[in-house]
Amino acid sequence: MASLTTCRSQMLHGGPFRPGADSENMRARIQEVAEEHFRRIGHHKTSVADIASELSMSRANICRFFPSRDAIKEFICRRVLNGTAELALTIARRSTPPSEKLKELLTAVHHQNKTKLLHDRQMRDLIVAAMQENRPVIKVHAEQTMTILEAIIREGIETGQFEVEDPAEAARAVKTAFIPFFHPVLIEHRLRHGEDTEAGLPEQIRLILKALERSGYAR
Repeated sequence: MASLTTCRSQMLHGGPFRPGADSENMRARIQEVAEEHFRRIGHHKTSVADIASELSMSRANICRFFPSRDAIKEFICRRVLNGTAELALTIARRSTPPSEKLKELLTAVHHQNKTKLLHDRQMRDLIVAAMQENRPVIKVHAEQTMTILEAIIREGIETGQFEVEDPAEAARAVKTAFIPFFHPVLIEHRLRHGEDTEAGLPEQIRLILKALERSGYAR
């Protein structure tokens, strides 16, 4: 399992091949224009030709930096998901008890995913499309999430707060138990049916912590 340092490195250096430092400004400009179009009209309606026209470039020039529209989508999706991963990493590195870290992380990620659903619909649709298409960026993000969860659980075991035999298996169980609060489609389904996700959130976290914590641990 990768370390938190490796996880951070993957977020910083992942993505399409970078042809050189002189190309960074143009790559950034392409990304900026593409993201603006995605947010305004959606990724389905945005073509490489639209991006090229906005930049007064040819499609061939765009393809020097991103070989396809899918590559552009993946790059922007990674940027959005990295925001969530950065938040989780920040929480994982705090000098608070593992149970508090886990509680804060699960709550923060749920709120961030819910905010995307309610206030950043186009980016939510981009991420859901990537999930449905099994894009590599989704697999990388899932692995990063597992790395962070496992690190917190391992710390809990080392400090005597958690009592589980396999931190990797426990991390997978935590993620599975929290899918209704992680997955944007499931969050949306609950909201459409009038369910209050905030009401069930604390109870679900309590159940997860109870399953992990050493019997009789004093908070």
